[in-house]
Parts: sequence; C-alpha cells; structure tokens
Amino acid sequence: MDPALGTLLVVAIALLFGQAALHKWRSPERFAATFEAYHVLPRFVSRAAGYLVPLLETLLALGLLVPASRAVAAAGGVALLLSYAAGIGMNLARGRVDLDCGCAGFTDRRPIAAWMVWRNLLLSLLLASTLLPWSVRPLTGTDAVTIVGGVLAATVLYAALDRLLGQVMPRTAALRRGL
Repeated sequence: MDPALGTLLVVAIALLFGQAALHKWRSPERFAATFEAYHVLPRFVSRAAGYLVPLLETLLALGLLVPASRAVAAAGGVALLLSYAAGIGMNLARGRVDLDCGCAGFTDRRPIAAWMVWRNLLLSLLLASTLLPWSVRPLTGTDAVTIVGGVLAATVLYAALDRLLGQVMPRTAALRRGL
C-alpha cells in the first residue's frame, strides 16, 4: 500500500473512532442503555460497555495514529466494526428495527437500518487494507496535501452520506407512505 493512501485511511478512521468515542463519553449511562437494548450480551456486561466501548474507541483512535501500535489498533478496529455490524444485523433479523443505533449522538436518535451494516463492513474492509504491507518511501509535500485533502473529502463525504441515509431518506419514505 502506498504510505500516503495508508496514512489517509488511518487518519480518517481514527477521526471517526474519536468522534464516536466523544459522543459516548458525553453520556456513558445513556450509551450503556442503548447498548443494553441490543440484547447481545448479558445485562451486567452491557452496563459496563457504557464505559468500555468509548475507552476502546479512544484507544483505537490514538493507536491508529502511532505507527508502532497501528497494526494492533487496525485489527482491533476491524473487530469492533464487524461487531457493530453483527449486532445491528442480528437485531434487524429479529425485526427490532426501532433500536437507536447509538452512532449519531444522543440528540439525534436514529433507528438501525441495513445500510449501517454495509457501512460498517465497508469501513472494516478499508481499515483491514491498512494491514497490508506499506511501500517504503518518504512522504513528500505533495503527499501531505493529498492526505489532508483526502481526509477532508472523506469527512465531508461520510457526513453527507450519513445525513442522507440516516435522516433524509427515512423522512422522505415516511412522507411517501403518508401521501
């Protein structure tokens, strides 16, 4: 993997984990209740998850940014993203579609949906690709511009798609059903 592309991916996903952890740290009790509602782990474990998951996301975000811990953090991030996909997928299969995803903060309750499973699978695939061997070459000024621009573009694209799929499309579908 080219080091510019690898760096772009790990920085973008580190920002995603950092943002996810931040909103959970704001109210770990509410996150624990959201996590518990998924019914994927015993209750006492789900309660502890209110603190353990944001801690894990924080450690993964930081670990991705440090070359010495990047591979372990990437593997942990892949496992976490696949766990999220599995938890959402299991509840969708159970017909429990009104669960809050817990991914948009607590001011924006968002029910789980199949696209969230696909999002987490895609993110895990992108993160797993950073575990491939990186070519050895020094990063240049052009690489820095590419990385910064790529991270900004990825952030805007992620936010736009998240808003479109998580808010606009469900409201549009509800309006169509009401007509």
